[in-house]
Amino acid sequence: MNIVGWDDKRSAAADWRAGRVRKANESPPIPAALIIDTMLSFLEGITLTVRIGDIEIGSGKPLLIIAGPCVIESWELIFNTASALVDLSRQLNFPLVFKSSYDKANRTSIETFRGPGLTRGLEMLADLKRRLGVKLLSDVHEEAHCAPAAAVLDVLQIPAFLCRQTDLVVAAARTGAVVNIKKGQFVAPQDIMHSVHKVVASGNRNVFVTERGTTFGYNNLVVDYRSIPMISAQGCPVVFDATHSVQLPGAGGGKSSGQRRYVPTLARAAVAAGCHGLFMEVHPNPDEARSDGPNQVPLAMVKDLIAQCLKVHELVRALPELTLPDEGQCGRLAVNQEFAPVS
Repeated sequence: MNIVGWDDKRSAAADWRAGRVRKANESPPIPAALIIDTMLSFLEGITLTVRIGDIEIGSGKPLLIIAGPCVIESWELIFNTASALVDLSRQLNFPLVFKSSYDKANRTSIETFRGPGLTRGLEMLADLKRRLGVKLLSDVHEEAHCAPAAAVLDVLQIPAFLCRQTDLVVAAARTGAVVNIKKGQFVAPQDIMHSVHKVVASGNRNVFVTERGTTFGYNNLVVDYRSIPMISAQGCPVVFDATHSVQLPGAGGGKSSGQRRYVPTLARAAVAAGCHGLFMEVHPNPDEARSDGPNQVPLAMVKDLIAQCLKVHELVRALPELTLPDEGQCGRLAVNQEFAPVS
């Protein structure tokens, strides 16, 4: 498997020793220690710790919850939902980042609701942060949005459809904000590391990846849980998007549909597979939501869902690590005499 575009571990290590760190031509000068520390973690299978203020994401850290309505429909919606989630985070003792989009630029139809837009949306999110002290995440779809968004948001999210857009990814990285790259439905787990490298090569090591399902024919997605350990092993924390993974893209007649009933199953499985956080869109009444209603979790039920996932997370953390040998390596194992074959 190629890691961030290099042929193998030996050649990459040789590049660092020789001072030939490869980076994009457009990138500014970067401290060598930053690149060496970050890239060595990729090679050694160490998951970096990403910090969102006082919140840490990574191996051995509490399970991060990113939650909120899909899009800002009104001040009342985001304030009431965020207030409930903040109270819940204190009750269940989990780190919270509130998510709601000021502009859904990738809607299926031109007639569907997109949100209040950059200026008004950021004003509402800034007011929310002042009142509740909550960390914030929202999507950025254009390079010009990155700087003003980073002045308010703690995390800039690169939408899945745009995860390979170099200029957008670099612009987000250069703000210094934490960057969440949604893995495109068309991108292999090992290939998303090229997008991660774009962030690191721009001088920002605070980046994580969100798995949100893979295209499975038309109007359907499937989750390959191998992506979680595959991405994590290359040095990047992984969040699982439990609500967009049940989406049925474009299947609602000019909008997407979804299968909300499978959210708990997928969320618990992702935590068992070792994800470092969960992303879920929640709404007081998803049937009346103006975007992605069929996927969103009813606010009244989110406590039970998160509580179950936290229990799975604690169980997984308590288990010893178990790694089976790759093909051709089984002969190195000592044979358990109790089950040794009779010659």
